[in-house]
Amino acid sequence: MTSASILLSSAPDRHWEWQYLDLMRRIWNEGDERIDRTGVGTRSVFGAQIRFDVSGGAMPLITTKRVFWKTAAREFLWFLTGDTNIRALCAQGVEIWTDWPLDRFRRETGEAISRADFSARIVADAAFAAQWGDLGPVYGKQWVDWSTFEPASDGLFRPGPGINQIAQVVESLRTNPGSRRHIVEGWNVAELDRMALPPCHKSYQFHVAGDRLSCLLYQRSCDVALGLPFNLFGAALFTRMLAQQCDLQPGELVWMGGDTHLYLNHADLVEAQLARVPAGVPQLDIARRPASIFGYRIEDFSVSDYVPQAAISAPVAV
Repeated sequence: MTSASILLSSAPDRHWEWQYLDLMRRIWNEGDERIDRTGVGTRSVFGAQIRFDVSGGAMPLITTKRVFWKTAAREFLWFLTGDTNIRALCAQGVEIWTDWPLDRFRRETGEAISRADFSARIVADAAFAAQWGDLGPVYGKQWVDWSTFEPASDGLFRPGPGINQIAQVVESLRTNPGSRRHIVEGWNVAELDRMALPPCHKSYQFHVAGDRLSCLLYQRSCDVALGLPFNLFGAALFTRMLAQQCDLQPGELVWMGGDTHLYLNHADLVEAQLARVPAGVPQLDIARRPASIFGYRIEDFSVSDYVPQAAISAPVAV
């Protein structure tokens, strides 16, 4: 068993995934029950932490249910493009953002279209996608094109060049690894109201110790059953890509949750998953090093030693 498979804060022979299952159990048994934005209702705790060693190729893929890691990787690569329209995702069969535009379309038009038909129309019709597929300035926009404003000669402010936070972090890790400012932030207060969903995994901070690059992800709101498995993989993938681009070794992923919750309609999922036992240490290989962090393709990633138990479905709260 490698160091990546242990629970760093507990016994050395305990699989890391028990942290996730223990958190799920704690929320379900002890969480504060409340009505949330979606109206579905949750059980919630405030403040949680999971740690995982991403060295040696290890990745925090949940094994007590199947996580579709290629979907998570495609979403992350989409963020790096700065795109905010679901068309490119739908064209790849990635539907994790479709429910928000679909809900708006149904609400504003009264048309009872299925998700499959809506997604197909988004892909086939560029004008329809432009009208109904945009999510507003969500993650990718903030990561690679944070809006700025500059004073003009008339005393007013005009849009200035966008800030590419990803490129800045790559540069700062290469040139000033000891900095405490290796941060990517998604919470742009001025643009929150224009977003289909304000950023949940909002703040990434990176830290270099020796030649090891570690990541701390703070998540303001976390759907533990459906969202967190993707968030853990995405943050680890981010760390691995940055480490490769900056000639560093992957270190530790530290995940921290604010409002950390389970939806009340996820009872079947919770009970099924808590009855399972984690096993195995999935590995991610990166086939090549592109010229920049923006040059990765889905074909560059492969996962081995991942033998998860069956997928468990549950509804998404929009």
